[in-house]
Amino acid sequence: MPQASSSYHHGDLRTTCLRAARELLEEDGSAGLSLRAVARRAGVSATAPYRHYADRDALVSAVAAEGYRELAAHLAAAHPSPATPDDLAAVGVAYVRFALDHPALFRVMFAEPCDPANDERATAVAAVSEYVAGLVRRAFPGADPEVLATAVWALVHGLAFLYLDGKLDASAPDVVADRVGAAVRALFGTQP
Repeated sequence: MPQASSSYHHGDLRTTCLRAARELLEEDGSAGLSLRAVARRAGVSATAPYRHYADRDALVSAVAAEGYRELAAHLAAAHPSPATPDDLAAVGVAYVRFALDHPALFRVMFAEPCDPANDERATAVAAVSEYVAGLVRRAFPGADPEVLATAVWALVHGLAFLYLDGKLDASAPDVVADRVGAAVRALFGTQP
């Protein structure tokens, strides 16, 4: 680990701090996430992260924004242009899979206090929200996209936390996929 000194200059401190924060999250959950811990992990002075993050909430907001961007990419990869209830079910499965693959990040995205005025986080959340609304508009052109998108997001989000909290069996990916897909299809009264 590099020694922090008054002459030490870091090339991309913001990225390094985010990487350090993600590593700490994976190791210890959000309990171990602080600007001081991030500085230690990044090998910089204790005050260096404050150049980019005013406080812990600002750091958490930046980590959450990164998570939302990754989630949006993951959902788009699950189905590039979903247009049917089955496509929507595949996206729901991808959402829950993302939560199970990145539990600490997912909890930071949705359960940690963040800076509500953080533009980066707000933009990232809006992108996911618009993605869900867009796929609902394509799959159900006659429905109210805002109401139905909220229902779909609430369903898969609730399932994600039920799996994360051990209330549902997450031991096999195919079992999770079958159950989440069936739940989404049931919401729309469709079967595979």
